[in-house]
Amino acid sequence: MTSAATGFFWHERCFWHDPGAIGVFSAPGAFLQPQPASESPESKRRLKNLLEVSGLIDELAVRKPPPASREDLERFHTARYLDALAAGDAGRGGDGGDCAPFMPGSLAAACQSAGLALAAVEAVATGELSRAYALCRPPGHHAEADRGRGFCLLGNIPVAVMRARALALVGRVAILDWDVHHGNGQQAAFWRDPEVFTVSLHQAGNYPLETGHFDEQGEGSGLGTNLNLPLPPGCGIGAYDYAMETLVLPAIEAFAPELVVVACGYDACAKDPLGKMLLNGDAFARMTAQVKALAERCCQGRLVMVHEGGYSEGYVPLCGHAVIQALAGSATAVPDPQNDEIAAWGYQSLQPHQRELIDAWREAWGEAGGLRG
Repeated sequence: MTSAATGFFWHERCFWHDPGAIGVFSAPGAFLQPQPASESPESKRRLKNLLEVSGLIDELAVRKPPPASREDLERFHTARYLDALAAGDAGRGGDGGDCAPFMPGSLAAACQSAGLALAAVEAVATGELSRAYALCRPPGHHAEADRGRGFCLLGNIPVAVMRARALALVGRVAILDWDVHHGNGQQAAFWRDPEVFTVSLHQAGNYPLETGHFDEQGEGSGLGTNLNLPLPPGCGIGAYDYAMETLVLPAIEAFAPELVVVACGYDACAKDPLGKMLLNGDAFARMTAQVKALAERCCQGRLVMVHEGGYSEGYVPLCGHAVIQALAGSATAVPDPQNDEIAAWGYQSLQPHQRELIDAWREAWGEAGGLRG
């Protein structure tokens, strides 16, 4: 049964962010013919359009909140970095730091994107909505306090969570990131914070190259509240199912959060040009259903999903629709012509080396006290 308590946060302004014509590269070059950037608006716009065409959007509480304020942004980002973004935005654009190019007008889109996450977290934390999906662009999970990284200019989730906690709307928060790239932004934001548990399920050694290892577990009073699962390239549905069931979900439940936030990237899908994983739409929907059930057990169902990466313009909309359908508990489905074919590919089952690795992580995390019983 569909619940009208599921919110959908979006804004046209987010689609107007322009990273420039750099294709899959971090900068133009003499032998690189210009092409649209991988982080384009199309995958997100097509997702929103698909929700319209299927009718699922009519079952959601649609919101178009204002952009994040400077005060909200400064809870996470340094004033110097925000000033640099503003200067570039007023000029010819620039790069936020590391592979985060932008053109004039992008800062408004980034502030709007952070505003979506901020409003979605607040609506769920206050009980106005039970759960929500924020269609953010540009993404945010790579952005750090003093620089942008990996297509991300502002840390959408850290900004939102820090504001909610500053206003005493929520205490303990769990952030699960299943984007194919490491969620270094959330890790850095809450590295020493014992009240925020950050979990990243990602492809090992993809981006960023220097972060995302299992032994990065927090520091000081935050030690033991950061869990990384760097899965080897080629992991499919079986590996993700096993990691979720045996370690990710039990670890989050043991933390006993008051709110769960998911950094919902789709670049672990089999059709993504920037990842080497094998998931289909059903896999994303199943992970969503699992986290939704966990939130209902732990924190009265409080769950926010924030759109992150995913660069297959054709397949992201199908995966996203499946996720939002599961989040809303809706019967409104769309056919996915790739779903069964991808599921039938070789190596979709849990491989011995994958099981061994996940079992070792689970044993180590349990010995450190991160699992109950």
